[in-house]
This record gives sequence, structure tokens and C-alpha cells, in this order.
Amino acid sequence: MTALRTCRLCGARLDRSLVDLGLSPLANAYVPAERANRGEMFHPLHAFVCETCFLVQLEAFETPQAIFSDYAYFSGFSAGWLAHAEAYVAAMQARFDLGADSKVVEVASNDGYLLRYVVARGIPALGVEPAANVAAVARARGIPTEVAFFGAETATRLHSAGHAADLMAANNVLAHVPDLHDFVAGFRILLKPEGVATFEFPHLLRMLEQHQFDTIYHEHFSYLSLGVVIGLLRQHGLRVFDVEEWPTHGGSLRVFACHEGAAHVPTPALEQVVLSEWSAQLFEPAGYAGFGQAVADIKCAALRFLIAEREAGRTVCAYGAAAKGNTFLNYCGIGPELVRAVADRSPHKQETQLPGSRIPVVSPDALLALRPDCVLILPWNLKDEIASEMTAIRDWGGRFVTAIPRLTVF
Repeated sequence: MTALRTCRLCGARLDRSLVDLGLSPLANAYVPAERANRGEMFHPLHAFVCETCFLVQLEAFETPQAIFSDYAYFSGFSAGWLAHAEAYVAAMQARFDLGADSKVVEVASNDGYLLRYVVARGIPALGVEPAANVAAVARARGIPTEVAFFGAETATRLHSAGHAADLMAANNVLAHVPDLHDFVAGFRILLKPEGVATFEFPHLLRMLEQHQFDTIYHEHFSYLSLGVVIGLLRQHGLRVFDVEEWPTHGGSLRVFACHEGAAHVPTPALEQVVLSEWSAQLFEPAGYAGFGQAVADIKCAALRFLIAEREAGRTVCAYGAAAKGNTFLNYCGIGPELVRAVADRSPHKQETQLPGSRIPVVSPDALLALRPDCVLILPWNLKDEIASEMTAIRDWGGRFVTAIPRLTVF
């Protein structure tokens, strides 16, 4: 796919760099054993800021079809994320009086991690998931799932088939969409007149404040502020009426939207978050200065630590074969010489190698058998959950470490 240096939201030229992370493979392109001796495709991983609409974004080097049609990420392997999904369903049912006569549609429904709780409450549900291998898991759980990329065409077809929605959920997918306008147009088509759509995404403000550069990878085409999302939805006849701040993924927003003419009343939280973004100068170039230097400092600190551990004869392993970990490892140039193995609960990732770094992925039990002196937690947003799960490493004096927003050993 040809890279175009124009903004995917407003079409303006992209000239301002936020951070250049060098060359990297697709973050979820795990390498199976049979391809271990073959090469990989690396693409520039360079985030830009549009100086017209202030959408932070990557150039598109791969199509969504190439990235998501066969996907290695299964949401259902994180206990914390499952609890978040279950709480979301309970809150939405109570707030919007969802019942047997309602319809909930989740876009990018993955393995049914969320809709399982909708179905359990007797509420009709439909998932829309482009990865056939992941959708098959949801279907096996009894969750109706359409294998398709969501946009205006899919929404029109589903509406004609009787799937107009009282609630549409889109968790951590808006950032994954290169054609934002076609995607959002689908919500206007499929949403009932008084229906509600919720969008969850990592908050750009938190990414900048905490130097969360590892959330940047090719599958994430955009990095979103509330102000940008309000403007995007408004272009398609949708109105944001509420927002919630959540700690997930290092700090996320849950945005509530409806049709422009719907009765939902705006909440004070909306103005508060917008003001916080203006205070952080997210709508002027000054708000993005210094991020690249802070990222380089994190890289240097991590390498100093890992090299010191190696020179002292100590073994370092990692936990969490997450996409963000792959960005971190590839940007820092870390391979098996510094991190011996990475553990992950997902059997779909075990017995593979991480893209780029080629660090082997093992089960948590296999990692414990290695008796590492230190475990580098790559998905730092889950550090408490992971440290609790892997507490056995403390039996031989092992330590945990996270690198973002600063190197921390505990």
C-alpha cells in the first residue's frame, strides 16, 4: 500500500513529526516455528501530528485486510480486561434499560469477550469481527458474529437484515481504522434514532504525559483526543454527550455518542475533559514538543539496565507478548541476548517468536522453570495483575521491572 503523507481526517499535509521509532514489523505478526528462518517485512514507524486538525497518526503501509484478517490477539486471556467488559455490560444495561427487546452490536468483537456478558443477560447481540480465526472462537461460544470489516456498506447490509442497534460498542478499534469517515458513517446508519454508541480508546493526553510510545504500532493508525473525536463524529451527524476516564491501557476514554437530534443530555464531564486537553495544548504544536527526546531517554535507560544485568550474569525474561512490547523491543534493539524469553498466557502465541526481536514466546510455567532473576513486564498497564500471577519468582529473590513511563524495579 502506498504511503500518503496527508491527514486521514482532514486531508492536510503531514509535516510535523511527533516521534520516529525507526523500522519495525507488524506488532502482531508473530513468527511460527516453520517460518523462523525466513525474513520479515519492516516498515517505518513514524508518528506525525496534523497541524490543521491535530490528529496524531501513522502513515498507512499495510491494509486492514493484511493486518486483521487473521489475527493473533484474543481479548479473553486478560482477567482484568474481562472484568472491565463485564462491568461495562452491567452499567450499560442499567443506564439505557437494555432488555430482551434491545439489540447490542459490538464492532471488532474479537473472541466474544464482551458479548458473552450481553448474551448471559438475555439481551440479543451481534458481533462484527474481521478476523475469521477469532470470530470462530466467539461463534463456538454461541455468540452470533458477522465476519466483516465495519463501515457504511456493512452497516447498510446489517440494518437491512434487522440489526439496528440500541447500543453499539467499539472498544479499542477506532484507532485501528485507516478510513475514519467510512467507519464512523456505519454507526450513523446502524444506530437507532435514540440509540447510543460508545467508543473506547487510549487517550492521547495520557500517552503524551506518560511517554507511552509503545502504544504506537502499525495496527494503530491514529492516536486520539476527545476534541478530535468530537469533530469526527460531528461530521457524520453524531453528537458526543458524555465521556468517562478509565485506567485501562494506561489511561483511556469511553465516549458516548448519539444522533444529533437524539434526546441524550450532555454531561459536565464532557467539558472537563475538553478543557484538560486545551490546557495541555493538544490543539497547538507546542503540546507535542519534547516527546521524542523523552522516548529516547527511556530507550537508553532500559538498555543500560539490561546490559548491566547481562554483565552481572543475571537472567532477564519478559512477560506479556503484547503488541506494545514489540514496539518497545524493536525500537530499543533488544533481542534474546538481553531478554531470554517472554511468557504469555495465550496458547496462540506460545511456541512462536516475537516479530523483529525473535525472542521466543513460552508459557508462564516454562518461564518460571527458567528461574529468571528479573521479569520485564511489557504490558506495563497490567503490571499488578502480572506480578500477582507470577509472584513465585520472588521465591528465589527475583524482581519485576517496567520501563514506561520510567524504569522501575520492584
